[in-house]
Amino acid sequence: MITAGFVADEDRDAVTATLRAHLAGLPRRSRFYADLFTAHGVGSATFTGLDDLRKLPFTDKQTLRDSQQEAPPLGRHAGVDMTEVIRVHASTGTTGRPSWVGVTRRDSEAWTEMTARAFVTMGARREDVVLHGAGLTLFVGGLPIRDALERIGCTLVPIGTGATQKAVLALETLGVTALHATPSYIRYLGEHLRGQGRDPRGFGVGKVFVGGEPGGGEPAFQRHVEQEWGARVTEGLGNADMAPVLFAEPPGAGGMRFTGGRHVVVELIDPDSGEPVDPEPGASGELVYTSVDRECCPLVRFRTRDRVLVTGRARDGAPLIRCVGRTDDMLIVLGVNVFPTAIRDIVQTLHPRTSGVLQIVLPGPGPRVEPPLRVEVERGEAPCDPEALRREIEELIRSRLTVRAAVELVPPGSLERTEMKSRLTRVTGSARA
Repeated sequence: MITAGFVADEDRDAVTATLRAHLAGLPRRSRFYADLFTAHGVGSATFTGLDDLRKLPFTDKQTLRDSQQEAPPLGRHAGVDMTEVIRVHASTGTTGRPSWVGVTRRDSEAWTEMTARAFVTMGARREDVVLHGAGLTLFVGGLPIRDALERIGCTLVPIGTGATQKAVLALETLGVTALHATPSYIRYLGEHLRGQGRDPRGFGVGKVFVGGEPGGGEPAFQRHVEQEWGARVTEGLGNADMAPVLFAEPPGAGGMRFTGGRHVVVELIDPDSGEPVDPEPGASGELVYTSVDRECCPLVRFRTRDRVLVTGRARDGAPLIRCVGRTDDMLIVLGVNVFPTAIRDIVQTLHPRTSGVLQIVLPGPGPRVEPPLRVEVERGEAPCDPEALRREIEELIRSRLTVRAAVELVPPGSLERTEMKSRLTRVTGSARA
């Protein structure tokens, strides 16, 4: 069964039964899904097993935004009234207007369970002192992960973002053993310490947990952070609309495994045709999530736009994945699909001749771009022949990604840093003077 590829064998019957009951009652709770199912001629009798999910219609981000505009604040798709909601989060809005995500008490408990399982998978333990460097406001990688780390029993240091000096103070005084943040902030913090003449390895951090944006699993990035901090790097993947972390990387596994348990069903689909893809090693596709027991945001076949590659299998046979980018960030150069994160991975391999920081400069909104692809790359600290380095980067992009690039080397520190998610592209209209 392709759809059941991410469901553990021991969970399959329970997930099927719970989801069948959930879908049967969904039209009574959500006017959005009542109308959507009617429009597509499907109903409770349509779903008898996990492979029947493919018979149900997709939900996407734009339909959720439209739903909330029609019925604010939580939308026509919400399954409960606002009085049942104990907390509200929001998507980051990187692909458009942010949307609100309501969480009931039961939803929050499920999130904590899933996220705690994910962090244990990544290597978090009760004895860890974790510096939590993610936004503690509306970001689902903030408060829900705090809940999960406290559930595990870790000592939590909730620094958040915009408080790097406090993060340094915590590193100096609290015996921090693990960091959690976006890949962008982990890079930022390391550079900040180096700028003060301090070696990140000297703080004794042994674990780095990253998530919140693609790139944490890039081999060059992981090698860089492991060398910079002397720590093991593991990655997690989640979604604001479904759950903070649903996939997590066991140390040394070479990919993330599904850790959502019985709360979410995952599909892998072809992003163009929408047809199911068997999650066998080497397969590539878009992740689609269906909630099994969600109360407030009971999404059915939600298209995440996260494009992943199946890298292998865990010892128990579970698929392992890497997120290679978002389908809505992808660029098309003469028919070739190019993910900005793939270019960043190439540039990172040349550290310390490059800093690993880059921006792709576009003449207008993508995804179609005429060659050559303009790429600004920061020089690193190591001495180099700039012209030879520029040609080397262009040749690596051409040979690995089969697109022609025009690389411009820029001085160290000249491209924007961020403590949150990095934007790897910039439209010419917002170019630097």
